[in-house]
Amino acid sequence: MNKKKIINNTEIFVKKKLLGEGSGHDWWHIKRVWDLAKSIAKDEKVDLFTVELGALLHDIADWKFTDGDESVGPNLAEEWLISQGVEKNTVRTVKEAIEDISFKGAGVTRKNRSKEGEVIQDADRLDAIGAMGIARCFAYGGHKGREIYNPEIKYVMHQTSEEYKNNSGPSVNHFYEKLFLLKDLMNTKTAKKIAVGRHKFMKEYLDEFFAEWEGKK
Repeated sequence: MNKKKIINNTEIFVKKKLLGEGSGHDWWHIKRVWDLAKSIAKDEKVDLFTVELGALLHDIADWKFTDGDESVGPNLAEEWLISQGVEKNTVRTVKEAIEDISFKGAGVTRKNRSKEGEVIQDADRLDAIGAMGIARCFAYGGHKGREIYNPEIKYVMHQTSEEYKNNSGPSVNHFYEKLFLLKDLMNTKTAKKIAVGRHKFMKEYLDEFFAEWEGKK
């Protein structure tokens, strides 16, 4: 099994499918998560090959774009990896990591089944916060036709996956419903350190946002 060739093939496969996507779940999101995952993996006792494959394939068919069906992405990733001759244990771990990766609501908890999954999830969540997270939040909101902000619509701490999936509130509400929660949900020491600065930046951004909203600046 030529691991380098499989990684290269997977990069080409994912890039071809997601390049130019406009909701913030595009190839460049994948590339950032891939790079972050490799960086985090250096400090963790994990299988780098598995981490790289999981990072590359984690959004190959996100449930947000499959009518809420969470099985499409993991199954597509599994099919691809089998076609590349990847061994069964690695295929299973990557598939499980993709199944476990998503945030599903403030009241929903689900643990990763592998250390590799924890690394991939941390990398994905880091790209959802900070300056990049802010950009992606509004890109996705615009993609879904959501208001930027509406003070008459309060944020909701969703207690079930279905509540979270069916949410259609303004983009700013998403900071409270998900983004501000991610700092304390990181798995690895490396990600926890990075998350502190990105979390702080989001707080400062919203302070400025609300000051301008109220005409104070």
